[in-house]
Amino acid sequence: MQFRKAKKEDLKDIVRMLADDELGSKRERFEEPLPDIYDQSFSEIEKQAGNQILLAIEGGAVVGCLQLTIIPGLARMGMKRAQIEGVRVDKKVRGKKIGEKLFEEAMAIAKSEGCGLVQLTTDKNRKDAHRFYEKLGFKASHDGMKLSL
Repeated sequence: MQFRKAKKEDLKDIVRMLADDELGSKRERFEEPLPDIYDQSFSEIEKQAGNQILLAIEGGAVVGCLQLTIIPGLARMGMKRAQIEGVRVDKKVRGKKIGEKLFEEAMAIAKSEGCGLVQLTTDKNRKDAHRFYEKLGFKASHDGMKLSL
């Protein structure tokens, strides 16, 4: 398995995975051509230092993705933290430890950037995801809150 930063030509595979579950199918629009907003958002991610979409590649195909953002901070004596969001593994290849390896790569990047912790949010309805994150050592130590604008 290989890992690399996403390129614009990977957007179709990324959006397909984001839309390919019960919650994502209501939040995303996987259609051809992709809505322009995905291209615009990807450009913004590429421009922001410390922000990337990390891909897992197997057999030349995109089989997993996550967004990794390095966040400088003042709290905890100026500690940097890594935020992980938008985690997906292609349904066709689940059970092959791709998600685990993708997280290992993301955490290695976070360490190399000087991060002292990795955090993520996960929808309360994603019980399988919760078990996966707990298996990796994540703890539900805080309650997340969101406000739609």
